[in-house]
Amino acid sequence: MASSKEYLDFILEQLSGLEGITFKPMMGEYILYMHDRIFGGIYDDRFLVKPTKSAVAMMPDADRELPYEGAKEMLLVDNVDSREFLMELLTAMYDELPMPKQKKKASGGQHAGYSQG
Repeated sequence: MASSKEYLDFILEQLSGLEGITFKPMMGEYILYMHDRIFGGIYDDRFLVKPTKSAVAMMPDADRELPYEGAKEMLLVDNVDSREFLMELLTAMYDELPMPKQKKKASGGQHAGYSQG
């Protein structure tokens, strides 16, 4: 079951007090970013976040769910009606999120470790 654009719009509206929130559609679901760092997503109309130490501390009883088969467990955010809680959650999680992977630059046909000479 794919997620609805309406649920995505609701979550984005709830997070509108934070800067740098973006999303990318991915096979009927939505990956969510904060300043280019992935923090979670919308999967089957569920708001799931990475289980960082801060997220686990703020939601100790949260259900752990799979966004899709074969994926790592994530935390189900069930308090989506509280903008204040969501903003606190993402702010606390941010420093624990991995930096975005650097994209490889085109090398002009040369392979790494190869030098002309």
